[in-house]
Amino acid sequence: MSQGNILIVEDDRDIREGVRILLESEGYQVDEAENGREGLEKVNTATDLVILDIMMPGISGIKTCEELRKTSNVPVLFLTAKSQESDKLIGLMAGGDDYLPKPFSYTELLGRVKALIRRYQTYQGKQSLDIKKDEYIECGDLKISTRYNEVYRGGQEISLSDIEYRILLLLMQHRGKIFSAQNIYESVWNEPYYYTNSNTVMVHIRKLRVAVEPTPEKPQYIKTIWGKGYRFENPIPED
Repeated sequence: MSQGNILIVEDDRDIREGVRILLESEGYQVDEAENGREGLEKVNTATDLVILDIMMPGISGIKTCEELRKTSNVPVLFLTAKSQESDKLIGLMAGGDDYLPKPFSYTELLGRVKALIRRYQTYQGKQSLDIKKDEYIECGDLKISTRYNEVYRGGQEISLSDIEYRILLLLMQHRGKIFSAQNIYESVWNEPYYYTNSNTVMVHIRKLRVAVEPTPEKPQYIKTIWGKGYRFENPIPED
């Protein structure tokens, strides 16, 4: 039985082949694309993860991810030679879920692949056909499923990435509690926290506010507690 369906979008044939062989040996079903345009054509509802190179001819990985996010919230793992923090933030702002600079170890790649697919399959409900539709948390005009990635604002469904959904769920499940960047990172990514990871958390919080806040620049739900972290609050009704 397949462990999941992965699409590799990478213009370097040797890297594509090496990653494909590794993932297939672990039981994954793997498809390949040598550029962004081909990748966008091949991704579908059965895809559980996209491994995406940034530096490609034609459509860059950043642009490919932006286009993909218009129709899908499938996890995206950027695989690229760029390793500066600014490049990582650009990738995350474009809709990426994780980032692995080249050269990389196959052990680290496999660990990230397994974590992203496990979270996606669990919270998308792919393995939970018996989920009850009434398992929600509501606050103000927000409503979130506690079991899979389904979020509503004012009765309208909004699209969140897997990471954004898990951050929002964590905060809404513990309204009023302050979560530091380290708390959020270790709870959502399930990885050890390093100082530079605070920027990763900050980017996802910013994107989450754009998605759920009526006025992102003046958030009423996801508040920043300076020097401490972030807290989800019940909005104060207007008179």
